[in-house]
Amino acid sequence: MLQLRRLSLLAALVLLSGCNAVVLDPAGHVAEQQKDLLLLSVWLMLIIIVPVIGLTIFFAWKYRASNKASKYEPDWDHSTHLELVIWAAPLLIIICLGAATWAGTHLLDPYRPLTKIDHKRVVAADQRPLEVQVAALDWKWLFIYPEYGVATVNELAAPVDRPIRFSLTSSSVMNSFYIPALAGQIYAMPGMETKLHGVVNAPGSYKGFSANYSGDGFSSMKFTFEGLEPAAFDAWIAKARAEGSTLDRGRYLELERPSEKTPVMRFAKVDPGLWNAIVNMCVEPGKMCMGEMMAIDDRGGLGLAGVHNTLPLTYDKFARRGATPFGGQGEGYVIAMCTPEEEARLAAARDAREERLRKSLRSVDPLIGAGLPAPLSPANLSARQAETDTRS
Repeated sequence: MLQLRRLSLLAALVLLSGCNAVVLDPAGHVAEQQKDLLLLSVWLMLIIIVPVIGLTIFFAWKYRASNKASKYEPDWDHSTHLELVIWAAPLLIIICLGAATWAGTHLLDPYRPLTKIDHKRVVAADQRPLEVQVAALDWKWLFIYPEYGVATVNELAAPVDRPIRFSLTSSSVMNSFYIPALAGQIYAMPGMETKLHGVVNAPGSYKGFSANYSGDGFSSMKFTFEGLEPAAFDAWIAKARAEGSTLDRGRYLELERPSEKTPVMRFAKVDPGLWNAIVNMCVEPGKMCMGEMMAIDDRGGLGLAGVHNTLPLTYDKFARRGATPFGGQGEGYVIAMCTPEEEARLAAARDAREERLRKSLRSVDPLIGAGLPAPLSPANLSARQAETDTRS
């Protein structure tokens, strides 16, 4: 039995030797400060925990039933010196923890731009942070680099010693973006944009994942974060441009659909307006953007006519995808909120679509009705044009 215990202990030590306590051995300045705050909190709490545990064992031993020599004082109820120690020590620790928490909360605010690369070097005044737009999909991560015009899925890279500014959102449910070696976690929520700043100080491959349960594929919602030297990062961007395809709205709608264990994907070109559409939840054609609806509400709304604007804001994902917006009434525009140029562009696009539909309509013979014109007949089109002119 003794040999078996020794072998079990040895096996446990061998297994633990492969563990990497990344939270206590980070590779970024922000995560390094978070580690210091964590260790400070632990040491301050141990000032109370260790003496309490030690005194508990001491009193249990000293006043055991078999120790007849211990002094018995059943009427003892107060000691000024003991009360001072009991209350002063925790009070001082709470003050220290409160000060450290207050300072850390402001200095490590995820929205606060970095002022230092590490403990010794400050960020140069002309150094631009690397912009990375992060979208949490089901169940994968999309990373867009607007500065370089590329995007990746489940692979993130950044140059060493260059500040990174993440902008985060989600396509459906709330997720938590977390790279333990780089910085703290921050939530990605649909219809919102959160921020996170960080910097990597050592080259290497680090793990990133979602720290908030988000459904069936949550356990495989992981990605690799590559800390690269500047030359290696440029080569990584060039590889994405050489191997990737184009990420437009249609390709994004395909990518957005739930999938598990999605392999690394690269996109050489990205639609410039895609990120704004993702945040405003209007990537699908015909959906009104949240920002547009908020602008309408800010100006007092549109009265009863505004009721028709609520259907395009129903983010039902896939159930009604491709269906005609506005309850089957055809396309609709809030003309009062458009510039003349936008109105002309929308009208031209509408006419082009109707022309394509007219050419694709082979026969209207099966359509019957009491005095009802065919959907795309000249009489119906004239009526719709007149109705549009009246609304304008």
